[in-house]
This record gives sequence, structure tokens and C-alpha cells, in this order.
Amino acid sequence: MKNKTIAFTALFAAFTAVGAFIKIPIPFIPFTLQILSVYLAGSLLGPKIGSLSQLCYVLIGLVGLPIFTGGGGPLYVLKPTFGYLIGFVLGSYVNGWLIQRFRLTKIPSIFLANLGTLLVVYVCGCTWLYGIMKWVIEKPLSFHETLIFGFYLPAPGDVVLAAVSAVIIYKLRLRVKLIN
Repeated sequence: MKNKTIAFTALFAAFTAVGAFIKIPIPFIPFTLQILSVYLAGSLLGPKIGSLSQLCYVLIGLVGLPIFTGGGGPLYVLKPTFGYLIGFVLGSYVNGWLIQRFRLTKIPSIFLANLGTLLVVYVCGCTWLYGIMKWVIEKPLSFHETLIFGFYLPAPGDVVLAAVSAVIIYKLRLRVKLIN
């Protein structure tokens, strides 16, 4: 890896960590600015490096640094929100892949790629939320309750961030050549 690649990977992992501490508490899944970093990493760094930055973020948190919204450490995999972190890795890849594969350069098309990313994050997150609540915490949520707490409540803010980041991505891609 080039030094520039390593630096941008670390920078976007750090952006995600900072986004974890800017949060609005809502039941089960707090609203944070982390998803903004996921959109930006995938679109500006490309699918591989973007998802690598998110994987670094997750691994650093699992090692024990308290950079997740609820702390850190290996037992964090048992938290209801861990699935969203898995979704960050996959979502960043999807975002970068969509933008590169279809050469998305306009704000509306970048916004749609961001929504695709958001869908990936929420599928991973809601699946994990449902499983952990049912089999680990033993306070099962119905499918409908899982969608309410894991999707409907946090999604409006993330859709707004998808639109904001589409504008940021559009402006940055015109002016700056990062990695891809």
C-alpha cells in the first residue's frame, strides 16, 4: 500500500470514530454521523479502500478502544447495534462499487447510491438487532418492532445525511483526486 492510501484509510476510520460521538439517543439505535463517513469513504476512496477504512474502524473498536457509540472491546459483537458496524464495511464497498461501476457523477445519482448503501447497512443492522434481542438478550422484538427501532426511527436522519453527502461528494470529486 502507498503511504497516501494508508493515510486516507486511517483518516476515514477516524472520521467514523468521531461520528460515533456525535449522537442523538433514540431507543436501541442512536442517530449518529457515522453513516456520513461510510458514504464518503466508499465514494471518495473506492470500494476496496473505502471498505478497508471501515473495517479498520471496526477492528480497532473490537480490540478495545472505546470508539463505538457504546464503548468497545470484543464483547461488543453481542450488542444490538453491532450489525450496523458490519453494514458500514459492506455499505462502503457497495457505495464505491456503485459510483465506480456506473460512473455516477451527478448529485441525484450519487444520492441513489447512498440510499443503496443505507439499505445494506440497515439490512445488516436490523438482522443483527433481531438476532441479538431474541437469542442473546432474550427480550425478543417482533419483526415489526425491529423495523420500528432499527429502521423507521433512525432512517430519516440518515436519508438527510445521504442527500448532504451527495452534495459533498459531488463537490469534492470535482476538485480533489484522492485515491480512485
